[in-house]
Amino acid sequence: MAYSETIKLVTGDTFPELNFSLKDSNAAASGYALDDEDSTSWAPVPITNGAVKLRVREIGSTTITETITCSITSGSGGTCAAVFSAAAFPAAGTYEGEIEFTNSAGKVQTVQDFIKFIVREDFD
Repeated sequence: MAYSETIKLVTGDTFPELNFSLKDSNAAASGYALDDEDSTSWAPVPITNGAVKLRVREIGSTTITETITCSITSGSGGTCAAVFSAAAFPAAGTYEGEIEFTNSAGKVQTVQDFIKFIVREDFD
């Protein structure tokens, strides 16, 4: 499975806020020529009046440890933010996250690549 990036965290932490940009790899951003290898050239996915969720599970498991409803920071810009609870990563390990967008008509689009989280134990 492909991973878009790896984020390193510590169990029990609830910060930092994670920011995501949803982009359309089939459409060029304003002022850019579409380059399928360069995500800066991709147009934002408009997410106004929709909902974005980040679902987290430990790699190798089918059990979701946390479903986070993201706050939309720019609907037309396709950006959103996720604030996770201390329960999102209940133990040290490697987790994966999936971003899912549901538009106002109830249609669902899931981002193909996972986000990888490497989580270590806290000292206390």
